[in-house]
Amino acid sequence: MNDFKNKVAVITGGNSGIGYATAKQLKEQGATVIITGRRKEAIAKAASDLGVTSIVADQSNIGDIENLALKVKDDFGKVDILFINAGIAGLGKIEQATEALFDSIMNVNFKGAYFTLSKFIPILKDDASVVFLSSNTASMPGPGSSIYSSSKTALNSVMRSAALELAPRKIRVNSVSPGPTETEVMNKVGLDKETIKTIMDVVVDKIPLQQMGTSEDVAKMVAYLSSDASKFITGADFIMDGGMVLA
Repeated sequence: MNDFKNKVAVITGGNSGIGYATAKQLKEQGATVIITGRRKEAIAKAASDLGVTSIVADQSNIGDIENLALKVKDDFGKVDILFINAGIAGLGKIEQATEALFDSIMNVNFKGAYFTLSKFIPILKDDASVVFLSSNTASMPGPGSSIYSSSKTALNSVMRSAALELAPRKIRVNSVSPGPTETEVMNKVGLDKETIKTIMDVVVDKIPLQQMGTSEDVAKMVAYLSSDASKFITGADFIMDGGMVLA
C-alpha cells in the first residue's frame, strides 16, 4: 500500500465517478484530500461522505481556478498531488456543431484543465505529481466525437510539454486515458436498467477484455502515478480501455 501520509492532494470534479473514487483511494492511503466541483450541495455531500475537504470551483471559470489555488495555498500550503479530473462530454457531428457545444466542452476539458495546471504550478511541491484525466478517444476518435476527442488530444499535448517544463523541479506530469467506465452517468440521464444493460452489452462487445472498466481501476492508476513507485515516469499517457484501441 502506498503511503500518502502528510501529502496534500487536490482533485477537480471530485463529487462523483472517477474523481470521487480517487479521493476515496488517496484518503484511505493517508492523504489530506481536497475535492472541487461547481455544484455546492453535491460537492459538500461528497466531501462529507468521504471525510475530505470541499471547495466550490468551476473549472471553466479562470477566476474560480485562481481563487481555488489561493485558498488551497492559504489553508494547506503546498500541493503534492494534483489530479485534473473535471470534464464534460458531448456528441455532435462536425456539420451540425454549434459554437455553444464547442465552447462548453473546450472551456472545461482543455482551457480549464490548462489553467488549473498553470495556476497550481507555483504551489506544487518539488517532486509533486500531476495527473490529467484524458480519454482513449484521443487515440481513436469516432464519428460525432470530434470536439471531445480534440479536447483530450490537446490535453495530452499539454501534458507532454508540462512534463518537460517541470522536470527541473522533479515534478512529474502524466495522463490516464480510460475507455468505457462504469459510472453513474447513465443512471443520471434517466435510462432504465434494461436499456443501460443493452447499451453496456454493445459497448463490452467492442472491448477485447469483454468488460467495462471501473472508477476504482482508474483511481488505483492515479494513486500509482502519484507514488514513489512511478518516480521515473513522466510525460506518459496510460490507456485503460481493455484493449479497445487495438481492436
